[in-house]
Amino acid sequence: MKRSIVWFRRDLRISDHPALNAAIESSDEVIPLFILDKQQISEAGEKLLAYMSNSLRALDESLGNRLHIIEGDQVVVIKELMELYGATEVHISAEPERYGAQRDARVAAAGINLISTGSPYAVYPGRVVKPSDGTPYKVYTPFYKNWCIHGWRAPAPTPKKIDAPQPPEKYRAFPDFKAPAGTSIIAAGEAAALKRFAEFKKSALDSYDENRNFAGIDGTSKMSSYLKFGEIHPRTLLHGLGDSKAHDTFRKEIAWREFYADVLFHNPNTDTEYYAPRFKEMRYDKPGEQFKAWCEGRTGFPFVDAAMRQLLVEGWMHNRTRMVVASFLVKDLHLEWQHGERFFADHLVDYDPASNAHGWQWTAGTGTDASPYYRVFNPIEQGKKFDADGNYIRKYVPELAHLSGSDIHEPWLYLDGYSNGYPERIVDHAVERVESLERLKEIKIEPPPYPSA
Repeated sequence: MKRSIVWFRRDLRISDHPALNAAIESSDEVIPLFILDKQQISEAGEKLLAYMSNSLRALDESLGNRLHIIEGDQVVVIKELMELYGATEVHISAEPERYGAQRDARVAAAGINLISTGSPYAVYPGRVVKPSDGTPYKVYTPFYKNWCIHGWRAPAPTPKKIDAPQPPEKYRAFPDFKAPAGTSIIAAGEAAALKRFAEFKKSALDSYDENRNFAGIDGTSKMSSYLKFGEIHPRTLLHGLGDSKAHDTFRKEIAWREFYADVLFHNPNTDTEYYAPRFKEMRYDKPGEQFKAWCEGRTGFPFVDAAMRQLLVEGWMHNRTRMVVASFLVKDLHLEWQHGERFFADHLVDYDPASNAHGWQWTAGTGTDASPYYRVFNPIEQGKKFDADGNYIRKYVPELAHLSGSDIHEPWLYLDGYSNGYPERIVDHAVERVESLERLKEIKIEPPPYPSA
């Protein structure tokens, strides 16, 4: 009997899974395996680990309770299983990120026959390049156009049957990470991903271009955590999209994830370092009480605080508000983007190194694309525009629930604005915006005469 190992990593699903299909086609039995990586666990946030625990149990159920979960060194674990089952090959989904690529190279160098099929992306990073000279794209829009031209495969078929042996009890080391008290994270697993996507397609996809920026309504797909753990593949999301503006807007959001993966692939240090090195020279402040207030959602700016409290409770934040709070940290508090990126990494259930780091760098004006540093988000006007009735703020900032309509965005203008203990503003946005632009001039970058607020 021929047996192959399927080593699950960022692909915790059975549908649209080319590596799993390849293992099934080449073997009589497959050995589903997940290895608990001590290094990755030590660096991950509590909410993410709790989500991973739930996702692994969901995967195990879909595999008929045949998932082998083992903690230890990857080479040691795999060789032990290969000897136990007489397996000759290990099937994986390729991982382009620095840590995953180095890990897989080390495993292969130990003489283990790794067979790579598919990846977490519709188009593997590095494949979309400029036709003129073969260099990578630095700007999203032309990348998107060529990404569409390149195209992607249709979703892989779901296996009708998965023959796998019953693991010995010692290989059933399921982690039991719990979410912190008072938090509520999204349901994990492939079934939850497919259910949520079906709901999104039915209720929100056709209005996605109009509603995705409004924080107080359920207008986004919320696929990010499912994509992070590979509980759904981007091909599944792309399959069946039409040419309407709403569908194209959703397609573009998926492409942003692929673009940032491509940028990190070509610039592997930019998960922690500046994509635009000249911004290292800027004068920044050191984190102190203001940074603590930002982390805790106590800045005195309701839209910012609502977003930060959503992050603390749910391990997720609306994309519009991610940009607003990032701009506030860098340009109102004058802190380096890495401080915010690390805080997000500690709390996001959907934490993705490429998307998180480069999303931060985009807003901070230090990354790719046409988001210059002098674009400063006004936290008050952003709230008025994207949470006009204040429902989003009211949900996460109960101290302001007594204020109605637009009043909630500027509680300092009303006699009872602070009656329930909401904090006063830690900075004056207008003053700090000017300060940010002055610091920009110090590194010999001149903003336009009338920079956008």
